[in-house]
Amino acid sequence: MGEVALFPSAASRSMGHDQHDRSDDVPQEQAAPNTAGPTLGEAVTAFFAEADLAANSRRAYAATYRALTDRWGENLALREITGERLRALATECWADAAPTTWNARLTALQSFTAFCRRCNWLDDDPVTAVRRRRVPRDASRSISCEELAALWSHPDAHLRERLFWRCLYATAARAGEILSLDIEDLDLARKRAIVTGKGGHREAVVWDTATARLFPRYLAGRTQGPVFVTHGKPNCMPTEENRAPDGRARLSYQRAWSIFREASAGRWTLHQLRHSALTHLGEKGVGAPLLMAKSRHRDPRTLSRYVQPGVEAVAALTAAHDPARRPKH
Repeated sequence: MGEVALFPSAASRSMGHDQHDRSDDVPQEQAAPNTAGPTLGEAVTAFFAEADLAANSRRAYAATYRALTDRWGENLALREITGERLRALATECWADAAPTTWNARLTALQSFTAFCRRCNWLDDDPVTAVRRRRVPRDASRSISCEELAALWSHPDAHLRERLFWRCLYATAARAGEILSLDIEDLDLARKRAIVTGKGGHREAVVWDTATARLFPRYLAGRTQGPVFVTHGKPNCMPTEENRAPDGRARLSYQRAWSIFREASAGRWTLHQLRHSALTHLGEKGVGAPLLMAKSRHRDPRTLSRYVQPGVEAVAALTAAHDPARRPKH
């Protein structure tokens, strides 16, 4: 392929691959001759050249497409990809994947085949031969206020982590959006910042007073560069946009995710801070228009899964209407 950067080296793959992605263990088939249209590798390169994807989505899509090229080779004629072949690959590579991971892989494949059909490289969509998996509803994703209070005062948490976690909860923003912040994006006086949201839109997020108090302590006089940076200089040179003036690198999502999982003993993910913020606001009676403004969702149906009252709200409701409850005098 012309752009090998789309497919990271073996060393970097081990960090970016989903734990269930077993494409490296699958022997490569003999590539069929290219009789018409582009090869698989050429089509993938063309897709990434046109696609407007966020960095996290780009990495996830690249991991999915590597499964195709590792299995069939980059020189396979694109028209040789059939529904039967895709179904066999998905079963071999992602059989043990969680339903959300399985469906995410299918979404990446659908984006790719839709692009190929727009280019008239494919007549039919082979992904339709692979069924999506049902994702069980998880009604316990909200972190209780008591648990959050303990997290804010975690004895082993560095100031950077405490600010980052509080900022995610207070803004109800996505982790990638906050990690991408530069100091120049901050308006500390008004407790807000401009993030780059989905689709590349520039949007405002706002935090509370407790979070605001941590920013000056953490920035310690820094006036430019990434907000959240590594504790020391990185082993390899980061790009200009990801390097602070003192040489430190922007904190990566993988490292931030790992630290949070360790601090929460593997119980929570960073996304649950956003989920919890919206759930708690919904429990306090905040209406859908304000919640959509806070979360920056554009579809009320997407927002609805975040604002279902949690178990603590249900428990309080039950206690308030308990026939055995003593009346207040």
